[in-house]
Amino acid sequence: MDPGSTLPQGLNARQREAVLYLDGPCLVLAGAGSGKTRVITQKMAYLLRECGYQARHVVALTFTNKAAREMNERVRALVDPRLLRGLTVGTFHSLGLRFLREEYAGAGLKRGFSILDATDAQGIVQELLATTDRARLRAVQQTISLWKNALLDPDGAARVAQGPDEAEAVRVYRSYEATLRAYQSVDFDDLIRLPARMLAADETLRARWQARVQYLLVDEYQDTNACQYQLVRMLCGDRAMFTAVGDDDQAIYAWRGATVENLAQLGRDYPSLRLIKLEQNYRSVQRILEAANRVIGHNPKTFDKTLWSELGAGEPIVVTPMDSDLAEAESIAMRLSAARFERQAQWKDFAVLYRGNHQARVMEQALRTLRIPYTISGGQSFFDKAEIRDVLAWLRLIANEDEDPAFIRAATTPRRGIGQGTLQALGTEAARRGVSLYAVAADVSEAVLPAGRQREAVHQFVRLVDHFQARAARRGGAVPPLPGADVQGDLLAFDPDPPAFDADPVSVAGECSPAVTGAPSAGLAGAAVGVDGLRGDDAGRVLDDLLAAMNYERHLYDTLDERQAQSRWANVLELLDWLKRKADEDDMTLLELVQHVALVTMLERADDEEPDAVKLSTLHASKGLEYPHVYLIGVEEGLLPHRGGDDEGDVSEAAVAARARRIEEERRLMYVGITRAQRTLRVSWCRKRRRGREDTICEPSRFIAEMGLQAEAPRPVGDTDPDRTLDRLKALLKR
Repeated sequence: MDPGSTLPQGLNARQREAVLYLDGPCLVLAGAGSGKTRVITQKMAYLLRECGYQARHVVALTFTNKAAREMNERVRALVDPRLLRGLTVGTFHSLGLRFLREEYAGAGLKRGFSILDATDAQGIVQELLATTDRARLRAVQQTISLWKNALLDPDGAARVAQGPDEAEAVRVYRSYEATLRAYQSVDFDDLIRLPARMLAADETLRARWQARVQYLLVDEYQDTNACQYQLVRMLCGDRAMFTAVGDDDQAIYAWRGATVENLAQLGRDYPSLRLIKLEQNYRSVQRILEAANRVIGHNPKTFDKTLWSELGAGEPIVVTPMDSDLAEAESIAMRLSAARFERQAQWKDFAVLYRGNHQARVMEQALRTLRIPYTISGGQSFFDKAEIRDVLAWLRLIANEDEDPAFIRAATTPRRGIGQGTLQALGTEAARRGVSLYAVAADVSEAVLPAGRQREAVHQFVRLVDHFQARAARRGGAVPPLPGADVQGDLLAFDPDPPAFDADPVSVAGECSPAVTGAPSAGLAGAAVGVDGLRGDDAGRVLDDLLAAMNYERHLYDTLDERQAQSRWANVLELLDWLKRKADEDDMTLLELVQHVALVTMLERADDEEPDAVKLSTLHASKGLEYPHVYLIGVEEGLLPHRGGDDEGDVSEAAVAARARRIEEERRLMYVGITRAQRTLRVSWCRKRRRGREDTICEPSRFIAEMGLQAEAPRPVGDTDPDRTLDRLKALLKR
């Protein structure tokens, strides 16, 4: 029998080859819209159903929780659930977290280590820099992150550092790492760096994990950095049973350490690598693909690839020059309204894509004027909201009392008599003794805090934390009394799918409509898992008691106006409802819960069903998405390609090479934008654009010429009077 005979029908020849190939390492070069997720999930099904692989020995990795969930859902639709037990489908970072949970001792961590989120990590760097300069702070933090992703410790960074700015970054890096060790914490980059380093250094550890990972599948391989590449090599070993799926033409994350060179490096490290190209596109019409092919053809190619489609030629791509960015926005808003009517489409069928977030403002104004609903990619994450961070700080502190950032936030929000003076005194003593703030607070002496009122405030706070730590470890039943209250309870568990909070759609009135509607759930009961992994039924009560002990609702109403307080309190209740609702679905300890919350907050925003609204998005955020009708705006020199770097006037060989690499990445970004479109694509550029308080003259991007299209004749889009704009729109809609 043909070994692939039980595979679902519908795979093309190249997809089928990629699914069935198991004779060694395999690289699937998957063009945009070529069905790569289908190939990965079909291959997982083939491994489990036909090849005798046990699910616990198969690992599939990608870069976002959303992509991992999609893969997981697809493979579950293909395979008997009994064959799926133990299957790992997740992100690099979630695998790294699982590794560190098991191998924490080898990393020099205690079992209850914490994961610092981006904001807490930034706070440490800011304190070490002693600066309020946000640009400088971001630059140093990014430099440290790039060093970590390149597997450079502080000593290695010192060897490659150039100039005074990087020398300062090395100094901060050393202190930052020492601070993380003192906090018994890791940051986001450490979740991959530490496992990669440990596996490379320990042959026994490496052999154990290679025995566990018998087949590895990696999606979006062009987005891997040096650290992730090392992790893949360490897990695969000499057996090299893996399939990597990627596209060198969609490598757009060099700024965060990713290197497209990893695709070429696979062939050098694995000479027997099988290369399979997926070039048939199932997303876009042929005209769109031809334009994309012509643009990307100007880049040097590691692998030749030409996208093609059987979806027909499609409508011509339209390139329109605009008088200004205001005229561009108003013209597109009018065209959107007319196109929706003429095509009998939904608002969510349309996307407006741009290079930088700052371009969204004028587009938003135009859409609001015409009462067009829209969402913006890159809105604030639910977990970044102040009220959510306040509540989660308590959970983090209960799980790891040595985490100083959580101690500081929990002790000061809401205020409970512990101010900056008290914290400074505790911090000085903690530094002298080399212990955490909590360790000092637990037995604070008169020598540290002479004022009795300060000591009593600290003692009350410590007793409160101790109380909930004790309840977290109990089976249920009788619990120690809460200081100052009469409550009982046990503790909680967690699931990777957060409640649905995404960028809010803007209503036709121009105001934000909440993504979560209705009153907060009144029924908040749920089963749970305690710290020792024992099942209990008191999780809801413990969470309610913790919130009551914090006195957080009163804090919100005392410090905010009523409308803001109501909104924030509703978010807190939604978080608690989610935690308790999920408590009985996954067997997680409190420690795992808190670690997973930290991971979710950094990997992605929560997502829900897309509202019927026009999507505004940066090109970077649009990757992996598709829309029937796309407007690609601001395609001008200086914007796309973006004018970046401080070496524009430098004619040295290194500077010229760096600029060439930047242009190549910008061209890939243009390619990504073009290939988001399924049916129609409109490209626009402005003759002048407002920058600050001045108008600057603009030129069309070189990428427009590279598309090989002719710009349409300029239209009278300079009239920006709102009344006349609306009149013209009404006339269009009456046709």
